[in-house]
Amino acid sequence: MSLEAQIAAKAAEAEAADQITESAASSDPAAAPRLTKRRNKNKKKQDKNEVDDDQEGQLWPIPYIIEDGLRRVAPYHYTYKTWVKQRWRGRELLDVFESEFRDRPLEYYRQAMISGHVRVNNKQVSPQHVLKNGELVSHTIHRHEPPVTADPIAVLHEDDDMIVIVKPSGVPVHPAGRYNYNSVIEIMRAERGRGWTAYPCNRLDRLTSGIMFIAKHPAAAEVLSAQIAARTVRKEYIARVIGEFPDGEVVCDEPILQISPKLGLNRVRANGKHARTVFKKIAYYPPSATATATQSPGTTSSGDPATEPRPWTGAKGYSILRCLPVTGRTHQLRVHLQHLGHPIQNDPIYANQKVWGIQLGAGDAEATANTDEDIISRLDRMGKQEVADAVAYHDEMVDEYHKKKAEKMSGELCEVCETPLYTDPGEQELSLWLHSLRYEDAGGQWRYVSPLPSWALPPRGMAGPTSVGGMEELVDAVRAENPEIA
Repeated sequence: MSLEAQIAAKAAEAEAADQITESAASSDPAAAPRLTKRRNKNKKKQDKNEVDDDQEGQLWPIPYIIEDGLRRVAPYHYTYKTWVKQRWRGRELLDVFESEFRDRPLEYYRQAMISGHVRVNNKQVSPQHVLKNGELVSHTIHRHEPPVTADPIAVLHEDDDMIVIVKPSGVPVHPAGRYNYNSVIEIMRAERGRGWTAYPCNRLDRLTSGIMFIAKHPAAAEVLSAQIAARTVRKEYIARVIGEFPDGEVVCDEPILQISPKLGLNRVRANGKHARTVFKKIAYYPPSATATATQSPGTTSSGDPATEPRPWTGAKGYSILRCLPVTGRTHQLRVHLQHLGHPIQNDPIYANQKVWGIQLGAGDAEATANTDEDIISRLDRMGKQEVADAVAYHDEMVDEYHKKKAEKMSGELCEVCETPLYTDPGEQELSLWLHSLRYEDAGGQWRYVSPLPSWALPPRGMAGPTSVGGMEELVDAVRAENPEIA
């Protein structure tokens, strides 16, 4: 059955169930309480969604400014609301803000609580207030959104139920953290009208580009989300990684542990969650003949881009990989590739020597070379005191890369709210060489494939693949362990 047919059947089933329940309630008084309970449950869920997605005070039209290849939003006042999460319960309010939110100093949050800009259940509370289940935390701020790429959100397919898009790199899917209007669902809402509602069915990290499914109504979202959760939907990614990756199908079964919710940081650890990925190299491009590593990793920076230490320049070349994630852990492909010694070439987190050291965290499942605390501390400085740059960049781009600014605290304060201001992100912070290339039903009923991104195509003057074939080789590598995707 095609995806469209499954969605239609689900919608008809829900409508029929409502009619049956209504009929039963009218003929059987005992059924009435069940109907009332169901309605109350749906109403409660609807009310919660209205709080989570409250548009009160939202700007319209959204004041986007497109310039220099970036989409900007002028600073504005906004009230962020969220229900107390399970991991917050029993903890002090200030402790939660310190551990979960990193875009403002701790003293700012303390003063915001004292002044009433941070409230609980719309009441002013102290920073020592202990959070409880069912409480609503609100935070009114003068919001400064980082700019994102101005590249358009391409549409691969659209019908009455579903929009299949190609998400640009660097744009988050949902409003979160420092991003609100500069998110996929808000950009699409600005294009389609204020009353338009998006129902994203799959998740991509902010830096990851590629295929996403945006349902137009809940029944469509439910069908595809259930298929993805059941792992009967095959997903294929394309990645560009450091060095020459081994030949053949490489299966990585290393467990993944989140070591910092605040930073969204994960690493391979024996006590993590089960994770499995299949990788297959489709091309290797050696370093250019003119590129040389002229300085050692420990060389002191001179501040001159022409002589800046660049130990990675021309050292290993790069490979283009096909990636089949069997499980769906956060940063799974990035973490597995780092562990295998071939991190994504421009990854500002997992290919960063300032954070992971000269070996970039390869094979350190026991955290003996770098403790979790060391990694978290180093990464927390990125984008603040230090530029968050990847250590490996394609040879022909290195000089231009070092001439560009990257996002970090500028030392200036906002005249309205005295918030520390950031500089614009650099090009390397708006892109990750990881792309969601394909989604298909394991039974062969439907499939969507995007073109290869430009960074995965052969470099100028070299031959290489410009497309990929079917997924059978990748699936065969885990068919015995994961028959659901076969």
